[in-house]
Amino acid sequence: METSVVVRGSPSTLARMEQPKGVDWTVIILTCQYKDSVHVFQRELEVRQKWEQIPPGTLLLAVEDPETRVGSGGATLNALLVAAEHLSARAGFTVVTSDVLHSARILILHMGRDFPFDDCGRAFTCLPVEKPQAPVEAVVCNLDCLLDIMSHRGFVLDIYYQGTEAEIQRCARPDGRVPLVSGVTFFSVETAEHLLATHVSPPLDACTYMGLDSGARPVQLSLFFDILLCMARNVNRENFLVGQPPEMGQGDSDVAGYLQAARAELWRELRDQPLTMAYVPDGSYSYMTSSASEFLCSLTFPGAPRARVVHSQVEELQLLGAGSSVVSCLLEGPVQLGAGSVLQHCHLQGPVHIGPGCLVSGLDTAQCEALRGLELHDLVLQGHHVQLHGAPGRVFTLVGRLDSWERQGTGTYLNMSWSEFFQKTGVRDWDLWDPDTPPAERCLLSARLFPVLHPSRVLGPQDLLWMLHPQEDGGKALRAWRACWRLSWEQLQPCLDRAATLASRRDLFFRQALRKVRHVLEARQDLSLRPLIRAAVREGCPGPLLATLDHVAAGAGDPGVAARALACVADVLGCMAEGQGGLRSGPAANPGWMRPFSYLECGDLAGGVHALAQERDKWLSRPALLVRAARHYEGAGQILIRQAVLSARQFVSTEPAEQPAPGQWVVAECPARVDFSGGWSDTPPLAYELGGAVLGLAVRVDGRRPIGARARRIPEPELWLAVGPRQDKMALKIVCWSLDDLQDYCQPHAPGALLKATFICAGIVHVGSKLSLREQLLHAFGGGFELHTWSELPHGSGLGTSSILAGAALAALQRAAGRVVGTEALIHAVLHLEQVLTTGGGWQDQVGGLMPGIKVGRSRAQLPLKVEVEEITVPEGFVQKLSDHLLLVYTGKTRLARNLLQDVLRSWYARLPAVVQNAHSLVQHTEECAKAFRQGSLPLLGQCLTSYWEQKKLMAPGCEPLAVRRMMDVLAPHVHGQSLAGAGGGGFLYLLTKEPRQKEALEAVLAKTEGLGNYSVHLVEVDTQGLSLQLLGGETST
Repeated sequence: METSVVVRGSPSTLARMEQPKGVDWTVIILTCQYKDSVHVFQRELEVRQKWEQIPPGTLLLAVEDPETRVGSGGATLNALLVAAEHLSARAGFTVVTSDVLHSARILILHMGRDFPFDDCGRAFTCLPVEKPQAPVEAVVCNLDCLLDIMSHRGFVLDIYYQGTEAEIQRCARPDGRVPLVSGVTFFSVETAEHLLATHVSPPLDACTYMGLDSGARPVQLSLFFDILLCMARNVNRENFLVGQPPEMGQGDSDVAGYLQAARAELWRELRDQPLTMAYVPDGSYSYMTSSASEFLCSLTFPGAPRARVVHSQVEELQLLGAGSSVVSCLLEGPVQLGAGSVLQHCHLQGPVHIGPGCLVSGLDTAQCEALRGLELHDLVLQGHHVQLHGAPGRVFTLVGRLDSWERQGTGTYLNMSWSEFFQKTGVRDWDLWDPDTPPAERCLLSARLFPVLHPSRVLGPQDLLWMLHPQEDGGKALRAWRACWRLSWEQLQPCLDRAATLASRRDLFFRQALRKVRHVLEARQDLSLRPLIRAAVREGCPGPLLATLDHVAAGAGDPGVAARALACVADVLGCMAEGQGGLRSGPAANPGWMRPFSYLECGDLAGGVHALAQERDKWLSRPALLVRAARHYEGAGQILIRQAVLSARQFVSTEPAEQPAPGQWVVAECPARVDFSGGWSDTPPLAYELGGAVLGLAVRVDGRRPIGARARRIPEPELWLAVGPRQDKMALKIVCWSLDDLQDYCQPHAPGALLKATFICAGIVHVGSKLSLREQLLHAFGGGFELHTWSELPHGSGLGTSSILAGAALAALQRAAGRVVGTEALIHAVLHLEQVLTTGGGWQDQVGGLMPGIKVGRSRAQLPLKVEVEEITVPEGFVQKLSDHLLLVYTGKTRLARNLLQDVLRSWYARLPAVVQNAHSLVQHTEECAKAFRQGSLPLLGQCLTSYWEQKKLMAPGCEPLAVRRMMDVLAPHVHGQSLAGAGGGGFLYLLTKEPRQKEALEAVLAKTEGLGNYSVHLVEVDTQGLSLQLLGGETST
């Protein structure tokens, strides 16, 4: 943009507007040169407001300049008047009053004059910058940041335009640098009031629409050399009145007297206002000139080792030259781009060869044939949308990189002099200019070079590209060119269809975005698609995106790819709900979705995705239905995760053993686990998409192994289940007489569901069998089983209870059935069981509680999912030292890991950059934590714990309740480090104390702190035994 004017605030001048934090603009005004552009740019502002890049309460106005050439000063005055008028009306006034400026922050953005390299002007020129949270064009500048670094301030003495060497020397600072005007101007309220007052004073009233509507003669003013210059200290009145702003052309001398009167009024009103400047040390300012070389320089990266690709999909990246740029393009096949060249808004299909020093913009596949066999060098080739007498059309322009758009000086075309061009092509000057056109006006701007209509065919780039090699067709192309209706560049500008241009760019953006979505998913890239999803929904075109996601999911050979695609569909539906309709997490078992779920369960991925889409169409009418549909898509994703995790079954095996006597108890006891690093990386799908690594400790709580199970055979062909405390009398007892009694095994909250799932996963009962439960038990075992599980830990402790309990139950039951399961097989069997139970979850809990001591569990980024465990060797005596310094504090808060898990999986599937980076850090941090254990360093382990807790909070925001934060703050001076166990949100807090045996001391500290609730402090020690199995009346086995 040419200039930005701010009243009571600091502006952000943006291509795609991004509101800086802390600034809520009252009004944002965009001034436009052409009447037909007003509604187009008004919509663009409103789109950005819809995208929440502009506050919802900001008044947005696109304002037409009163005349085509009122200058930046006249446009500023008119915009200020329009803003004051709207604010006055909003405040209930019937006339314009400057009082409304006192409480307003007004940002005026000038589109400026025609820009030869973008039909929508400098303001909407796309820059080669991409931000993950802003899926389209990026920030040009942010004055809020500039204001923080401005160090030198002072009064302005004068302003020079193309100053002489002597004038420049007068401005030089001690370091030899000269302060350069940046185009950003701030008006205080008082100055703005004085400027607004001039709108009723002739001849300045002619700068506004009110004056023109009243019949006033237009006047052209410059913001810098009329409005601001009169406030400069060294400028005197006489010189100011007779001066002429650079915006006024040479042919405007007849209005000099009229301008002098306008300047006199400005002097009277503004002279007493102080004009100061703020200097940005080491700053730079890149003005978008009409020089193609300078424009290319601002969009490319000389010296960069590779091309910059922004919001584009490129099939053959290796063909892009070093330092080149590709912005908002779709390039299929071999499209070669030379060093220092730029492609914008193009959909090209190779083979195409664009050499160095080129700008190519606005071309699509229909124009690719014209480029075949050519290698462009130092050229600017553009496609334009136009309206010719109300009919839409396409026009193409071709100029040289070195051509000048100035009216003065020796002109060139296609980087050669006019005489050389005429000689080479056979074109004559009368083809381009009327005979009475003065020689001084015969320039590139006025040359009728560009065909806009041919009598018998559609025009294309070939109607200009022939000029590069004119001798090849014997003059046929020249004759066709002469037969066309042609326009000059300046004649073409009023015909440009900016609405069609922006619509075409939007369409291309989403076309390449759909290709990118497909590529990112199929190539398993860690790129977030959420910005594209939001863009598609906010632009009102989610349909093609949903269709693409369906296509990827249905054709995926990898359940991980399909699950991520379904998660993206859920994100689209959630975004369509626009924050209404309830929470994203919730039930997903509506009968209408059972048919598509059944396809997925049977392995028919394509049929399942098709059925999901059919059902989805019934749920799009309102936010509540959209949110519920999103939950069911996440449920569908869970089915695919479950199938991926079930690949771990191949690592589950048993060995036959002597069957215990009927009635003989097999008792399994386990420690709890404490995670020291890497948690969440073991959770599917992270465990097999990223690869997991978790360091955990098996621990006894208050000297006891708190988790256990016991199983025995009984003569009755039934299943007796008991859940609860170890004492039989207080346990919840359930008897299963038939297979119907087992049908709720996959409903985690159903009574005894874990125990029922244990029988199924152990292969003792087959719920799909034609044999009854009684027949199955009698045939295989001659009777039934009794299974009892218990945990002495509170629900939601964070110490891995449910997974360890599943391992204990499986181990005891298999042994009672005459089978032995190795610990490694048991770890994978628990993964299988938790998927059957539909609770999901990772592998760290069973690794931590079933394996003894200190160890690291790892899984690779691949399927089948296999967990490998490494025991960590520590210095002699360190295990006891660690036990002396470890404490558990029960926070009294029950954690809700299920909701945390859903949030983490949603963030992972969205590949939010912070989550992806944090997940990688979790795995890396585990290896660092293992080193600290091998060194036996408590302070280092404390640092590991502190870092780990910060990582957990990044992974699952909301996992730190306020009461827990208060408790941790109180304990901080006494510990090396601390963290909530497991997913956080409540449960147990574990501490690594600075001094040994600190239970009583910390109880005293907590007792003095109010508002902590029902907490308790527990001793903890490292368990070196792990899972133990005992046949009552026999020996213990481990």
